[in-house]
Amino acid sequence: MEQLNLPAYQANIKKMGGIVKIMDVLRRKFVALTPEEWVRQNFIHYLIDKKGYAPELMGNEVAVTLNGMSRRCDTVVYSRKDAKPRMIIEFKAADVEITQKVFEQICRYNIVLEVEWLVVSNGMKHYCCKVDKETRRYTFVEDIPPFEILQG
Repeated sequence: MEQLNLPAYQANIKKMGGIVKIMDVLRRKFVALTPEEWVRQNFIHYLIDKKGYAPELMGNEVAVTLNGMSRRCDTVVYSRKDAKPRMIIEFKAADVEITQKVFEQICRYNIVLEVEWLVVSNGMKHYCCKVDKETRRYTFVEDIPPFEILQG
């Protein structure tokens, strides 16, 4: 897999049943190593190792129901205090451009979860915005906030 615009980490990769898999530290199991999964695992390790995020307060493939349809958020980060969702992260493969359509997808998830932080990454470019819940306006920030900022 290609080098991303993220700090490298020692990935646990195995071939199992003819399929290359990577250890997902949040789901605690090996999952198929797709280009999007490569971005997710690298980004999660960045959050844990460099930004102080607590893995026990993060979830991958979190189910939400939107307009009667089941969807999955790539990653959700929760509050230590009340376990409410605080951030939604959407991942794309490194060769997938981050477009307005990607932001619309994550905003739809936020109709259900009502978080304060939205992040989109393809491993090369990362975008983060803070949501004003009252005005429903988004303000882009230069960097992913440390975990403690999310805690309020």
